[in-house]
Amino acid sequence: MRARVASLPMYLANRPAVAALWELLREKLNAAGMERLPAQLTWPQDYHRHWLEPDLLLSQTCGFPLTHALAGQVQLLGCFTYDAPHCEGIYCRSVLVARSEHAHWALERFRGLRVAFNAQDSQSGSNALRVLVAPLARKGVFFARTLETGAHIASVAAVRNGQADLAAIDCVTFAALQRYTPQATQGLCTVGTTDAYPGLPLVTALATSDAERVLLQQALHALVAKPQAATALETLGITGFETPALSVYQRCVDMRESAQALGYPALA
Repeated sequence: MRARVASLPMYLANRPAVAALWELLREKLNAAGMERLPAQLTWPQDYHRHWLEPDLLLSQTCGFPLTHALAGQVQLLGCFTYDAPHCEGIYCRSVLVARSEHAHWALERFRGLRVAFNAQDSQSGSNALRVLVAPLARKGVFFARTLETGAHIASVAAVRNGQADLAAIDCVTFAALQRYTPQATQGLCTVGTTDAYPGLPLVTALATSDAERVLLQQALHALVAKPQAATALETLGITGFETPALSVYQRCVDMRESAQALGYPALA
């Protein structure tokens, strides 16, 4: 019988640390009698296709897809909490990253400059920045040029090498870059933060039964308290696991609608 699919691909995931967590989580689920557990995690290239797989057991997505493209098509399991500046419980912010020459600039001074973002449907890189910029836009335009990079780390590089002047990077990713690859943030600074929003949701397929969903949540709660997981959790900055209501992610919808109401439907 075909194994189900699992992944934890977000926040610049350290693959050995994530693999170690999965081994411990898999042991717990196996002991609880869950069937068709994958031996290894998947590292998807096409995230949306992956998230919609009918055999999806576990994955990590973004708040904006959860409330938009994936709405009604996956089940929310919960959310990890992280140890990073600007994190509070499951809530986090994006830091506004610029070159050091622009240190102490207010956001309005970036009018007519260039912005890099990872994806149009990113809560941290696009939606949270859009609602921040919306009151400053003139006739729906604030930036001279937008650059979609495909990844937060690529947006950071674009600012550093002069292709862009500003990017909104989720605080967990930026903290990991500063800690593990400080050369990637050399010559950069933060000039502000976005408003807070709920962090990356853990999801499962609609086909996952209620009993299995509860088992997954129990196993994730146990995982973050397991001494054997301490090293991997510390490497990934994970401090806990919570099970918020889906309504918490309405914050992502509210941000989108607030920007639209001000005539700023997309970064521009």
